[in-house]
Formats: sequence, structure tokens, C-alpha cells
Amino acid sequence: MYSKLGVEVTIVEFMPSVLATMDADLVAPVVKAMTKGGVKFLTGTKAKSAVKQPDGSLKVTVETPEGVKEIAADVCLVAVGMKPNSENIGLDQAGVSLDKKGHLIIDEECRTNVKGVYAIGDVSGVPYLAHKASKEGEIAAEVIAGHKAARDWRAMPAATFTHPEIANVGLSEKEARDKGLDITVGKFPFAASGRAMAVSETDGFVKVIAERVGKDKKDHKVIGVHIVGPEASDLISEAALALEMDAYVEDIGLTIHPHPTLGETVMEAAKHAIGEAIHIMNR
Repeated sequence: MYSKLGVEVTIVEFMPSVLATMDADLVAPVVKAMTKGGVKFLTGTKAKSAVKQPDGSLKVTVETPEGVKEIAADVCLVAVGMKPNSENIGLDQAGVSLDKKGHLIIDEECRTNVKGVYAIGDVSGVPYLAHKASKEGEIAAEVIAGHKAARDWRAMPAATFTHPEIANVGLSEKEARDKGLDITVGKFPFAASGRAMAVSETDGFVKVIAERVGKDKKDHKVIGVHIVGPEASDLISEAALALEMDAYVEDIGLTIHPHPTLGETVMEAAKHAIGEAIHIMNR
């Protein structure tokens, strides 16, 4: 955001790559776009200190793979490390059980081990997502009111508001292969989308991961969808519904999507997984 406002930005990342927990295929278009926009990346780099200078600026010392370097900056934003704010609020006196990181341990109804004490959101553990917290809030309220409710979701979507955006739900291709699943992968680039071309947002793609199931392995159950590109944070909702409903790629492919829209890319990626895409070459 600051880069787009004309600020010179340097990102210092301790891990070997930025957004290291995400599918590398999704991260690449974002890094490419941000680099093109002037953002500098220092990966595998440790921030050692930030010292204020007499003129009010900062001298940031970093330890890179090539050695120690200094970066002159006006502002240093530190965005690393999360821990639950559960200390010194009486949980130990109440006997509420915590895990090693300080999260409150809850069951599927958001109950702690102490009767009448519930926990929701970040303090109850990962993923640290606002919509996850909101859902848990609803569950806790319904349970307290005597209704049946539980943390029984099958799909928890996540969005990263970079430009282009990243969104994902379910297993990544690597996770699926590591589990030994028999999968097929469909991919559709926004460069082949008429709507994406019309709004000049053609970077990125939609990737659909499906597991071959059934006696003859001719059915393809959706187990993951990953998007990098325009409006990814909105497009992922259809994918989350597909996982929640145990849908197959055939279900998405047979669902008529309006044209020209960005949503068509999800349909085309699903079709590509089974060799039925019509706007790109099939394998």
C-alpha cells in the first residue's frame, strides 16, 4: 500500500521467502508485481536494530546472507510474532487450561475446561482470522442459549490483501501430494479472462486441486482451491462452499457462470482439472 502511494519500501523477511506458509505458485505473481512496483525484498534476513538518528530518521541494521547491512528509513513497521493476550487476567486462579503458547484450550462448542467460561478467536488458537473468530462467537452464543452448535466447518478460507490478492481454502497441491492423495490439478490464468483483461488485472491464476475418488477413480472431489489475482478474496467464497458441500469439480464445471466475469475463472480451472476447459488448452 505504501509503495503504491509513492513510498520507497524495503521488506525484511527472516524466512527464505515472503509468505513462506503459502503455495509458492501463488506468491510468485505477488513478488513479481511488487518488485516491478519498486518494493525491495531482503529474504533470509534478520533485523537486528533500529536506531533513531538526530534528524529523526532511522538507521536499521540487518543481517543478510551476504553480511551486515544498514538501511536508512523514515519509519520502521514491525509486523512479526503473535501471542494470545491471556496473561494476568485471572485465568490461572480460575483454573482455565492453556496450551504451551498461552491459548485457551476449547472443545467443539467453544467451552474451556471451566464451566461457564468460553473462548473464541485468536486467543483460542490458529488460524488467526477475523471470520473464524466471528463464527466461533456465533457458536458460543448459540451453545450458551441452549442450541446445538459446534466448530464443525470443513472449510476455512483465508485471504491476503496484497496486490494482486491471494486467497485459499483447503489443501495446497504440496499438502495433498505429501498426504499421498491421488490428485489432479486444474489451472486457469487471468490472462485468458475477458473480464480480467477489461479491467487490466491479468496477473495470477486460479488453481483447483481435486482428489480422484470412487471405484474407477473417475470422480474428482474438490479438496483445495488457491487463487492469486483480482478479487481473489471474493472469488474464494464459491470455493469454500464447494469444500463445505463436498462438491466435485464436475459440480463447479457444470454450474453456469455469467459471462464476462472473474467468477468464470473458477469454473474454467475446475474444468481444466478434468480436461474440459474451453478457453485454454487442456493437457
